[in-house]
Amino acid sequence: MDFLKQLAMLLRMNLLGVPQHLGLACTTVIGVTCAVGVLVSMLAMGVGARREAMGNVRPDRVSVLSVDAAGLSQSNIPPDVAALIGDLPGIRRNASGQPIAVPQAMVFVLARRNDSGSLVGFPLTGAGAGLADYAPELHLTAGRMFRPGLLELVASNTCAHQYQHFRVGDTRLIQGVEWLVVGNFDLGRSNGRCGAYTDANTVLSAFGRSSYNDVNVVLQSPAAFDEFVNAIRGNRLLHVRVEHEAELAADDVRQVNGILIFVSYFVGAILAVAATIGSANSLYAMVDSRRRELTTLRAVGFSGAPVIAATLLEAILLAIPGALIGAGLAWLFFNGLTASPLGFSFHLAVTPYLAALGIGWALGMGVLGGLLPAVRAARMPVTVALRAK
Repeated sequence: MDFLKQLAMLLRMNLLGVPQHLGLACTTVIGVTCAVGVLVSMLAMGVGARREAMGNVRPDRVSVLSVDAAGLSQSNIPPDVAALIGDLPGIRRNASGQPIAVPQAMVFVLARRNDSGSLVGFPLTGAGAGLADYAPELHLTAGRMFRPGLLELVASNTCAHQYQHFRVGDTRLIQGVEWLVVGNFDLGRSNGRCGAYTDANTVLSAFGRSSYNDVNVVLQSPAAFDEFVNAIRGNRLLHVRVEHEAELAADDVRQVNGILIFVSYFVGAILAVAATIGSANSLYAMVDSRRRELTTLRAVGFSGAPVIAATLLEAILLAIPGALIGAGLAWLFFNGLTASPLGFSFHLAVTPYLAALGIGWALGMGVLGGLLPAVRAARMPVTVALRAK
């Protein structure tokens, strides 16, 4: 009798016997459900954080940073260099004919949470002229824009909801001086992070700085990127580099995403180990209850390989319902749920990729959980099994 016929007969026998061991089968399904549900739910945080960070990214927007800067916060662009960047080719111009090249100076200040009263750092971004042209997704929902040269700022609605003194008309003490909140805004598809804008030169003056962090540029089209970069390389006065907006957004969320992914797999692995051990114990019990049938089949010519394969397939088939239920529950209860770790708000996103990953995770648990019981079933001595009651 060939391998496939033996495998089909053994698998049919195993599955027909599952109702007699329903409690053991449910133990496996529940364990896999918990492991997959937790893993998918936690990984959905990382996907949601990345979606939030990349929500407003456009291929025609770039940032100019100092050439040796490790990141945005370490970059330094002197005002005279920033002025030269606006004259380069490849930059889009606004309705007034001015190049859309907006210098930016970012500092971190403290805000107090509404719920706990604890202090949290948030970025105060000083922007030069042309902010509305560079970021048309910035939509004022209350008040007005800040005026250059004054201690005025506009704050995101996330700041207004989560932190104290960020609503229109509030005053904030920054650098020992009161700043007036004159507007609140939404930022298109990226509203999760607390942020505020004010005049760039006001930030330089108030914080005793002499340079911007970067210059944000809108290109005439994504295809103008090479023209813009070549113009910078051809100017010896410009010791700067150009980064796509998508690259900076990905870097911005990489640390948060890395923490979320590590925690997800760490917790998911712990639950997977527990589910695998539970699955192995259940299959051991099922194999022991069927050892007379298995050894009888061995005695009439069944080889060990189909026995191993049938037991492994049984373990996998028991894991699949747990994977589907776990992924389904994760989607039902957590997809779209708002989370706010590390002061960054976003919506969890349970994607088809995460569901597929959860199913693969479950299959791995099924294989590992069924391997030892399968080997035990194949190597069970015929004489011992036939003498068993």
